[in-house]
Amino acid sequence: MPQALASQRLLLRRWRESDRLPFPRLNADPRVMELMPAPLSPEESDSGFDRIQEHFQHYGFGLFAAELLENRTFLGYIGLSVPTFDAPFMPAIEIGWRLAAEYWDRGLATEGARAVLQYAFDDLSLRRLVSFTPPQNLRSRKVMEKLGMVHNQSDDFDHPRLPEGHPLRRHVLYRLDGEAYGKTRECVPYSAFLEGRRSLGSRRLKCSGFGLQHLWFCYSAPKSAHLDQRNLT
Repeated sequence: MPQALASQRLLLRRWRESDRLPFPRLNADPRVMELMPAPLSPEESDSGFDRIQEHFQHYGFGLFAAELLENRTFLGYIGLSVPTFDAPFMPAIEIGWRLAAEYWDRGLATEGARAVLQYAFDDLSLRRLVSFTPPQNLRSRKVMEKLGMVHNQSDDFDHPRLPEGHPLRRHVLYRLDGEAYGKTRECVPYSAFLEGRRSLGSRRLKCSGFGLQHLWFCYSAPKSAHLDQRNLT
């Protein structure tokens, strides 16, 4: 299980106890939770934190904590989860995200989700991913479409955990098959990655995993990679 993934601007990592402090602020923000049933209380956020950790332990993957590489600011989460409700498309694995409102409209959700896609299809060898949201959540739907996910109206469903008549009960479903996920890879040294790839010049190396002497970042466009635990401190 990788301890983290990285993209050009983001670090997607396993959660730390210190994340319990900013996580409730994220889940209590009415802008972030506008298209969720309700903002979460601190106790509900704390329980959600525990469930994310348990998910990693049970499945070996989960929702990564997301932070900016440049200053390690906690943004929210991006990653994979197994829905725990019954629906026509189940069983399935969902790709999802939740970022602080002040970091919206910068392409960060799409960038981080692309790193997760590469991890899901290349490392976990998953055959398909889904994502779902209320129809009016145009911001998230735009991310799904940028990822190449496909919406078929016949897949739309009523969320079983919301009562009949609830304005958010209807959900649209997007899918992405691994076979449809195309990629080209490049590798760079970790030091060059941290320097904004200024030292790369014309150097391009075929992806061959992690080097013996250096940690190599293998990424596609847009760029994503794995991080070794030693480089998280």
